[in-house]
Amino acid sequence: MNPDVSYAQIGMEDYVEEGYLAAIEEVKAITDEKRVNVVGYCIAGTTLALTLSLLKKRSDTSIKSATFFTALTDFSDQGEFQPFLTNDFIDGIEAETADKGILPSVVMARTFSFLRSNDLVYGPAVRSYMMGETPPAFDLLYWNGDGANLPGQMAMQYLRGLCQRNELAEGGYKLLGERLTLDDIEVPLCAVACETDHIAPWKDCYRGVQQMGSKDKTFIMAQSGHIAGIVNPPSRNKYGHYVNGDLSQDYAAWREAATYHEGSWWPRWGKWLVKRAGAMIPALSRR
Repeated sequence: MNPDVSYAQIGMEDYVEEGYLAAIEEVKAITDEKRVNVVGYCIAGTTLALTLSLLKKRSDTSIKSATFFTALTDFSDQGEFQPFLTNDFIDGIEAETADKGILPSVVMARTFSFLRSNDLVYGPAVRSYMMGETPPAFDLLYWNGDGANLPGQMAMQYLRGLCQRNELAEGGYKLLGERLTLDDIEVPLCAVACETDHIAPWKDCYRGVQQMGSKDKTFIMAQSGHIAGIVNPPSRNKYGHYVNGDLSQDYAAWREAATYHEGSWWPRWGKWLVKRAGAMIPALSRR
């Protein structure tokens, strides 16, 4: 369901409790398992980091491993987002959410388009308006056209506390009575970032993973961008990926020493999961 004004007071704590925590308990009940593997993509990966830290504070061992897809957890380098994270801009967003109760999806879509203005704004305008041509079909652009509204409270918590003040990576993010930090994340983890991602730059994803407390970390850099780099089935053999087990280096040194592998990262992740997924059992055997 796309949030409307009735969701205005829904915050990050609700996404953690009624999203991840509720889903985790439901999966445990259905499968009769005590521990599960979890995945978070983009902002859901950021929320997953909050969830994992909270579970650590609560001494809850429900999570066996975590996977992050193009997920930012350290916002210290705002990069191309900097103009959209100034106080003036965020003050405008705050006024918008106070008026409407939500952050309309069109605001997010336009922001992401401006980050790749040549490809997503000026190029199509030149082709259609000046040259009279129909821009070529590009299936992944449907993602831009299928945006979701954000509840007002959640949007401001995310923009102020996480993006502007970078509290999760610097000092702790207060939520549900706890101070949540990246160092609390101690479960085995796999992170996949994308080489040309303009929404969650891979070097920033990498920096966040470096700060997580887990001693079992795998970092993969996939070719292509935020969507195509993840939606990259082995059958297409379209994009390759880079790996390097030494995460003690800065991102530039990591990239310089990384090994390139042709083909999708999916099979590599599959092998990683097998080691943390327990024995294979017949479907529905516990019903």
